[in-house]
Amino acid sequence: MSQEWPLWEIFIRGQHGMSHRHVGSLHAPDAEMAIRNARDVYTRRKEGVSIWAVRSTDIAASSPSEKGPLFDPADSKVYRHPTFYDIPDDVGHM
Repeated sequence: MSQEWPLWEIFIRGQHGMSHRHVGSLHAPDAEMAIRNARDVYTRRKEGVSIWAVRSTDIAASSPSEKGPLFDPADSKVYRHPTFYDIPDDVGHM
């Protein structure tokens, strides 16, 4: 009887980045092996400084078809969109 290993989603933080980004998926029996396999598959040219391996079954995601009800309430909160503020020139880059 063959049992398939769990699917892991792999996130890599690059040399010059501050955040991890999703690079792909792979099957592995446990987290340690998922990270080792991800290192071999996704960082062959030393692109990464950190690897996250997350079981696909542990990820909860919203549905793109529900984006309206999920994100529309933010439109009524204009204070979250500071486009109407005047920023003095001496403040510099924000």
